Amino acid sequence: MSKTAIVTGASRGIGRACALRLAGAGFQVYLVAEGTQEELAAVAAECARLHPQQKSAHYGLHDLADPASAPAIAQAARDEFGRIDVLVNNAGVRIRKPFGEFSATDFDKVFAINLRAAFLLSQAVLPAMRAQGGGRIIQMASQLGLVADPGASVYAMTKAALIQLTRNMALELAPEKIIVNAVSPGPIITNYYKARLEREPALLQQRLGSLPAGRLGEESEVADVVAFLATTDATFMLGHNLVIDGGFVIH
Repeated sequence: MSKTAIVTGASRGIGRACALRLAGAGFQVYLVAEGTQEELAAVAAECARLHPQQKSAHYGLHDLADPASAPAIAQAARDEFGRIDVLVNNAGVRIRKPFGEFSATDFDKVFAINLRAAFLLSQAVLPAMRAQGGGRIIQMASQLGLVADPGASVYAMTKAALIQLTRNMALELAPEKIIVNAVSPGPIITNYYKARLEREPALLQQRLGSLPAGRLGEESEVADVVAFLATTDATFMLGHNLVIDGGFVIH
């Protein structure tokens, strides 16, 4: 029987890359995003083409800021494919402002999607994983959960909290063979990052000067690590945060 993965924020960027990589590894994928039906349908079609002989991809539009979305997503995936083996909590939002200029609305929005949604969806998939005798939960954290960056205080808080949540979940869920780890990308060439480089042209050289790898990362490189965590037999690795940042945090 094929295994099933839920990927949130799957309509573009790293989420899309993860969905395609997991589909290519043989997973049935349930793709989640908010308000991007055309993009999400296109990614689902790309995934389905990788395994045309089976029902391999489905998607749903869900507002992850709404707490009710978590059980709805888990139920939809289970209804469609009958099981949930992997959850990739990838969806996230950024609001960059100098500290002192964030509103309560800014704070609540970033926390609702980056942290609360991951927390609630992780809880929502537990019944399916327990019934199957195990599963994998992969949290998409960030390099900014480990280092500081101007304008990123709220986003960075959510990612640091997600890394700590990963440790606590791993500790509690390991006896049930539910393996929890996190991934922390550094500077990755996403549409968001490309737009930022257009606004701040000096940023590229600044970042490259801090990266031993001498280049920015690719979305596919993050997806490769997510696929490794979803498929590896190295189940003694629990509660880790795998940093994919070209070496930035090592110096």
